[in-house]
Amino acid sequence: MRKEKVLAIILGGGKGTRLYPLTKDRSKPAVPLAGKYRLVDIPLSNCINSGMKQIYLLTQFNSASLHNHVTSSYNFDQFSNGFVEILSAEQTYSSESWYQGTADAVRKNLKHFRDQKADYYIILSGDQLYRMDFREMLKRHKEAGADLTIAAKPISRAEATGLGIMATDKKGMITKFYEKPAPDLDISEYKVNPDYLESSLNKKADASNEYLASMGIYIFSADVMEKALEGTETDFGKEIIPGLLKTNKLASYLFDDFWEDIGTIKAFYDTNVDLARVQPRFNFYDEEMPIYTHRRFLPASKINFCNISSSLTSEGSIITNAYIVNSIIGIRTIIESGASLDGVYVMGTTHYETEEEKAENARKGIPNMGIGKGSIIKRAIIDMNARIGEGCRIGIDDIPRPDCDTEAYSIHDGIIVINKNQVIPNGTIL
Repeated sequence: MRKEKVLAIILGGGKGTRLYPLTKDRSKPAVPLAGKYRLVDIPLSNCINSGMKQIYLLTQFNSASLHNHVTSSYNFDQFSNGFVEILSAEQTYSSESWYQGTADAVRKNLKHFRDQKADYYIILSGDQLYRMDFREMLKRHKEAGADLTIAAKPISRAEATGLGIMATDKKGMITKFYEKPAPDLDISEYKVNPDYLESSLNKKADASNEYLASMGIYIFSADVMEKALEGTETDFGKEIIPGLLKTNKLASYLFDDFWEDIGTIKAFYDTNVDLARVQPRFNFYDEEMPIYTHRRFLPASKINFCNISSSLTSEGSIITNAYIVNSIIGIRTIIESGASLDGVYVMGTTHYETEEEKAENARKGIPNMGIGKGSIIKRAIIDMNARIGEGCRIGIDDIPRPDCDTEAYSIHDGIIVINKNQVIPNGTIL
């Protein structure tokens, strides 16, 4: 008897303008997360932990670092029949345009997917933080006899503005779908069915969970998706799903655990800093469903005479006589004596500098990579390979800072981002 096949498709996203400058030189899924991971590690790990090891990753913007990470991190043995294949936007005889939306990206790669003769397609986003066993969602899809199943998160009305909202019957079958309702729009007819919420999650409906939001995670029966993409519609949420509602059976799959769509600098910063709390909302320490990433074979971090609390330190770092709180220290980070960090995500470096390189930089007045002696930093993101000189003061006061983008740094929602590979000279006050 032939085993049913599920093909996973991860959408790499567009330009990632809301995450700029972190997406200046990399795609959204390649943005470093939690000190040692990349955003793309989340959907890839969820697929692997769910036994779904045939995975396509669709990309088009700044994809070099994403390619490097994926190809060096995810190599299945020949007996597993698993693969992670990257498909970049390309010009063909039938199309010369880039991906115009989520549905368009999938449509332009159908020729690759059809070769796998899949029974089901699972569509995922490359910039969300969550842990899900997709086998449970697939089980729901089959038991409901659905053509499309959408993962749904119970949310409040205030959270509904930027998400697709669905109404269901008491069995969780979707009856209506509205993409990103305006804040002042009356969507009370989309309120969650209380019987469905109580029977599925054993919860009463209230103001905190009265609507169901699409998580952008879809399971399609293969023939249904291929037929739905025969037209010219470019987006799943705005066009494909409303169109299918008229002719097909659509089911919801309730998910009530942690889920964060990391779409802005503030969301990215808040999510990362939360991971350093004593009780973070998302737990990386799960041996049953681990998050995988690149094996770097780095030594353990060296901590010399430091005061560190509510923080994460990644492997390969050397931290000396520093005060660090509510912060994340990325791989290979060097923090010199007297530095103080509060609410800072230091992404680390891609390599160690040699003594010869340090001496040459010193002659030119260029600081070493990492955080220099006596520098004090608060509420900031320090991107990869950045050089913070000695005695710098970054974000240490409560003065409102307008949003801006410069060559060396950016400010968004009051969060200072020191750009990748940039130099902040000794004594800088920012």
